[in-house]
Amino acid sequence: MIEKKTSIPNQSILKSEERFYNYVDSYHGWFIEEGNNTSLKEFVKLFISSGPKWADSLMTVRDNIVGLFGLKTSNQLAEQEKHPDNIKLELGEQLGIFELLEKGENEIIVGGDDKHLNLRVSLLLEPLTEVTAKRELIITTCVKFNNLFGKVYFISVKPFHKIIVYRTLKNILRQLENKSLKN
Repeated sequence: MIEKKTSIPNQSILKSEERFYNYVDSYHGWFIEEGNNTSLKEFVKLFISSGPKWADSLMTVRDNIVGLFGLKTSNQLAEQEKHPDNIKLELGEQLGIFELLEKGENEIIVGGDDKHLNLRVSLLLEPLTEVTAKRELIITTCVKFNNLFGKVYFISVKPFHKIIVYRTLKNILRQLENKSLKN
């Protein structure tokens, strides 16, 4: 099951900055795991490689349009998409189309700043509690509009964003559940 919320989780690094963002969504999903076998690094690898395939075509169209306005494009996609085992989770590291900006014990913040908007994506893996074998994965997106173009741009991509994040989390959960069944 995946649940959508419109606030930053209290345990997130981004919580203290919540008031600065113009848009926030947070997708929460759960999976059953015996022991803390899934690492933050594994979650990040799955995040990079589990987006819906049709989103790549959409990104190409987006790049062709926004490139005309001098905005950043995904043409410089990181090698991690091809070789996710090479991820180090170091600050400044390129993870897919995002830069790793902050890192905590159970969370990383990726994103970037551009002329039109600033984007932060939190990937948060809740540790296993003694009470249950359920673990929670949370993908939170925070956007700050830098100008009117940023607001217009985000309005146009928001419907796709919601589908992509939902499907990505769903794919990640499916892979983790399949891994748990094999163990």
